[in-house]
Formats: sequence, C-alpha cells, structure tokens
Amino acid sequence: MRIVEAKAALDKVIDKARVHLYKPIQLAEILYRDRVKKDVNLSDLTTYRTISKKWRDVICLQFLGRTSTSSARYQDDLFNDNAVPPALLAILGEENKRKNGIVEAYIYRKFAQRHAQMAVGLNYCLTHSCADFQLQAFLAQFWREPGLRRSIDKVYEVVVYALFSALLEALELSVEISVNPAKMDILSDFEDFAREIIQLSPDRTCLRMKGKINRQGITNAADRGLDMWANFGIAIQIKHLSLTQELAENIATTISSDRIVIVCKDAERQLILSLLNQIGWQAKIQSIITEDDLMLWYEKAMRGKYATLIGQHLLNVLQEEIATEFPVTHGDDFADFMAGRGYSTLQDSLW
Repeated sequence: MRIVEAKAALDKVIDKARVHLYKPIQLAEILYRDRVKKDVNLSDLTTYRTISKKWRDVICLQFLGRTSTSSARYQDDLFNDNAVPPALLAILGEENKRKNGIVEAYIYRKFAQRHAQMAVGLNYCLTHSCADFQLQAFLAQFWREPGLRRSIDKVYEVVVYALFSALLEALELSVEISVNPAKMDILSDFEDFAREIIQLSPDRTCLRMKGKINRQGITNAADRGLDMWANFGIAIQIKHLSLTQELAENIATTISSDRIVIVCKDAERQLILSLLNQIGWQAKIQSIITEDDLMLWYEKAMRGKYATLIGQHLLNVLQEEIATEFPVTHGDDFADFMAGRGYSTLQDSLW
C-alpha cells in the first residue's frame, strides 16, 4: 500500500503542475541519479534538495528553453509532507530501480502528454485566420483540458498582451517626458544621473518614445502580483479565478502604481470592486476589463472596420507569444532522449 500512497502523491504533484512540469521533472531527475549515478540518498533530503534543481534545469533548457523562476521556497515545497517528502520519494525510488526507470518514464510521458494538449492551442492560432478566429473557442480549449487549466492564467496574459500591444501599434502611441524648465539647475547638477537613467541632459530636456506594453515574463507560484506594465504609467494584473480578500490586498499592496488595470472574468467584476472597496484600495484601480470586453475588442480587431490594419498583426503576436510561453516538445530530440534512457521500451501498465 505504501507504493500506492507514493504514486498518489506523485500524481498530485503532476496534476497541480503547470504545463512546464518543473517539479515533476525535478523528481524524475532525482530518481534517475539514484538509479544510474547512485550519488544520492533518497531518505536524506540534503543530498539532493539543492543540486537537483541543476539536474532539472539541464532538461528544461533542452526541451523548454527556460528554467523555473519561482522562489526557492516555492520550489522546495516539492519535498513537503503534502507533496513528495523523502520517505515517499524513497519508496518511488525502490520501485523505479526494480523496474528499470518506470517512474522516470511515467513522469516524462505525462510531460509529453501535457505538451501534446498545449499544441492544440497553438495549432488553433496557426490554422485560423482573422476571418474565423474566435477568442471564446480558443480559450475553451484550455478550460476543457484538465491538464491545461493550471496554465490558463498565462494564456489569458498572452491574450491580453497580444491585443493591447497590437492596438498600441495601430494607434502609433507615443510617450513624452520632459523636465520642468524651472528645475534646470537641478538637472545640471545631476547631469550624469539624468543622462544615464532618464536619458535627458541640459541640451536635451525632452524625450519622446514609442508607447508599449511589457510582460513580466515570470510564471509565479501563486496567482498574484504584476503581470504587465506600460511605459505610460499603468500596471496590469490578470485575474481569472475567484478573488479572495487576501489576493485583493496583495494586488493593491504589491504593485506601486496608482493606475492599476485588472482583467478578469465577467462574474468576478462586482466581487473585485466590492473587495477592493472594503480594503480601501478602489482608488488605485483605473479600470476593470472583463472577458466580454476582450471578446468585443478581438472581434473588432479581427473583423471590424480596421481589421486590415490590426487583425493579422494581432494574430501574429498571439501566435508568437503562445509559442514562446508554451514551447512544444515533440521533435526528434525528445524521442531520442526517451529512447536513450530506455523509457521507450517500458510500459506504464507495469507500474
């Protein structure tokens, strides 16, 4: 029965993981080292807790082109009692060695399955034109697949980023910063600071730049904090799940901007307004954009009056961002990796 408990713990970690499966891959590499290199003691966390992140990163860079950016504390939660503690990992290790890497193979097959599911979303972008792309249908694919729901916040972020950046491009938005003429003496005294930090000088007191949106580019462990920001003063937080008072407070207190834009599901709008009002932070919220707004704006961008100017650019950005955020691992390299480690000949039914 202990192996049943250990497998259940592993499955829980896999099910909770986002599409990149950083934590399950870390477990697979620990088990691989235990089976092949024999340089860890699975019952002794100190022999692998830190070094296993490097083993995981080698695999992630090879097949994802990125590594985890979550906090060290969040990453170490992998070995907590409610995840896969050393006692259960040792049980998995015994089973893994007894069956020639069956647990490692199981994890990597789950990894491949998750990315096969994600490929469907990318394929929707690639196979639909501005004439027939439907945002609601695109998002529905991620809600339907249980393995993809954990990554839906990043999908929403990409959807919002693609739309906002395409519209800013079409508007040819520019941002200007300048120095108060009455403060020229301060500018002269701090000329080196002004030149290096704000690119102004006594001879150049005004700077115009292209208005743009930037993505934070970090997959957080918790759905909170800053997702995007603009060089014209707004901060953007994407919310797609139920908002608690704790998360509402976190949004308002961890973002220093006083012009916050929240993007959320339609049903959450009133709850968000109510919670932010309760904690006295409503004044910091510039606007709340709902999924209905996104649907309308996508429709106008793809098939509206200015579709020829905006539509294809929007679709291109969406394709690029989805491909970057969720690289698909179904090339010969991954097949060679599976075969090279002997995973291809193992059957999950043996476990």
